[in-house]
Amino acid sequence: MIGAQYYNTFYLDTNLLGRFNTGGIEHQLLVGVDLNRDTTDLNYEFGDAQPVDIFNPVFDQTVNPTGQLTDDRFTTRDTLGIYIQDQITIAENLKLLLGGRFDLFQETSEDRLTDVETSQYDTAFSPRVGIVYQPIPPISLYASYARSFSPTIGIAEGGDTFRPERGTQYEVGIRADITEQLSANLALYDLTRTNVTTPAPDNPVFSVQTGKQRSQGIELDISGEISPGWNIIGGYAYTDARITEDNDPTIEGNQRFSAPEHSFSLWTTYRIQDGNLQGLGFGFGLYYIGERWADNVNTVELPSFLRTDAAIFYERDRFRAALNFRNIFDVENYTSDYGLSTFVNRGAPFTVLGTVSWQL
Repeated sequence: MIGAQYYNTFYLDTNLLGRFNTGGIEHQLLVGVDLNRDTTDLNYEFGDAQPVDIFNPVFDQTVNPTGQLTDDRFTTRDTLGIYIQDQITIAENLKLLLGGRFDLFQETSEDRLTDVETSQYDTAFSPRVGIVYQPIPPISLYASYARSFSPTIGIAEGGDTFRPERGTQYEVGIRADITEQLSANLALYDLTRTNVTTPAPDNPVFSVQTGKQRSQGIELDISGEISPGWNIIGGYAYTDARITEDNDPTIEGNQRFSAPEHSFSLWTTYRIQDGNLQGLGFGFGLYYIGERWADNVNTVELPSFLRTDAAIFYERDRFRAALNFRNIFDVENYTSDYGLSTFVNRGAPFTVLGTVSWQL
């Protein structure tokens, strides 16, 4: 594919936070508005190239353009969001969160090849409810319900505009303060997404919207300071992500692409607290991703991998310098970007990144 793509994004967000009481009940009220405009200008054509032998690939081939544009369009998407949220302290150990968001969006696309303009307009209200109860000060039990709304920019292969993506999430969990500086959190969640876009089965250049995807899982994380200068952040996640409805019934019940059942991460740092080396620190981390499918058809499985990272840094007053070492043992790893194709990216090899910063 030969062509050009240009994207512009303008974003404005403003909010107001206030605190007041009604009788013996405390309120923390948040009201806000955000405004967004995205424009996309693209044109491309397909070219002719020789097939690539996967066992002996030749990548520096010449692509011969056809001289005829396949697509040439300009798309504008405007979104407006108005939100309100009230955190209510009913008692010292009981808090309630009530909120809602109203979204409005309009998308206009001008096809310059056919001189046809299409538009899409939609509105949605997304509620949010949560509650936190502390039976004892170090333990917090919580539950929440939330809806989401996300406009989907683009045009389907047949020229139709996409419907907005919607999400519904339920979550319950427990948070424990192990010490004043160290805490752990355990959460169980159920998330359903509808109108999800994935590459079209017969032409991956375009997208289609599947019916419904559902993710259920458990997340456990720990973060904080173990001792002066020694910090840790780590987590484990079990995820069961499946396609529950689809325009292709043969993949219903399959696991969602690029969603491992098991993943784990751990990052710990230590910074010397006093002496001539005060401010010098070291970091070490592990990052594990389990087996997962490269496609929604579940025909290509990507292997699991364990990546090892490290860092050396120095912080003093407003100065900071760091060397970050990623994938120290140069472990091969792969990612998949598309749900209905077998296109796979190779992950980054051993990488060294140096940074220097000064805070004004």
